[in-house]
Formats: sequence, structure tokens, C-alpha cells
Amino acid sequence: MSFEEEWASVRSTATANVDMRLNQLAPESGSGGGGNADLSVDQDKLGAIGSAAYALHGRLVKDGNHARTSTTEAGTGLSSHGFLTGSALTTVQETWSSQLNTLLDACAGISNHLDYSAASHAKEEADIAAALSASKIDQYLK
Repeated sequence: MSFEEEWASVRSTATANVDMRLNQLAPESGSGGGGNADLSVDQDKLGAIGSAAYALHGRLVKDGNHARTSTTEAGTGLSSHGFLTGSALTTVQETWSSQLNTLLDACAGISNHLDYSAASHAKEEADIAAALSASKIDQYLK
């Protein structure tokens, strides 16, 4: 079977199994769309996750680098005496440092994003409440 034939077969199988639902739950769930909101934001949960990410970031900054100096010195010392282990140790330290920085960035990003999301959601809730109140007042003035 050629690649084109196999690709066509896979595509037809994939498109045959597509079940598109717009603005509603699956019929077997007993609920349709529009009536029940399925998106909710719990400020306490967002805060707890953001707090955990911030705490993890702090621990990683402190504990992730505690062996950096001694590892670098050992790698340099071994390399200067002609041991191949020295360059391997230096490579391990550089890789560790790179991975640690990636993880630190991810933790900071999660914490900052959740702080922003919580604040943004609270502002939107206040805007919606104000708009609803204004529309009710507008009803009575007509």
C-alpha cells in the first residue's frame, strides 16, 4: 500500500468518527447547552494553585543550586588533571542548570498567569453585575 493510499484510509476513518457538538453536551448526559454553565472559576482553587507554584519556585531557587559551586569546581579540577569525567560532570551541571531554569520559568509563568486570571475574572464578574444592575434599573425607568 502506498503512502497516499494509507493516508487516504486513515483520513476517511478519522472523519467518519468525528462527532461535532456545538454549544451542548452529549445527548446521553441528560443536559443540553445554554441552560447550565459548565465553566466556573473558583478563586480559592486558583489561589491555592498559584500559591503552590510560587512556593515551588522559591524552593527551587534555593535548593536547585545548592550543589552548583562544588559540582563546577569538581568538573574543572578533574578536567585540569586530564580526567574525562570532569568534562562529563561539567556537562551534567550545565544541563541541570538549563533544566532548572526552564522549570523556574514555568513555575513563575503558572503563578503569574493564575494571579492575572483571578484578577481578570473578578473584574469581569463586577462588570457583568454592574451591567445587569443597570439593565434592571433601565427597565423600571421605561
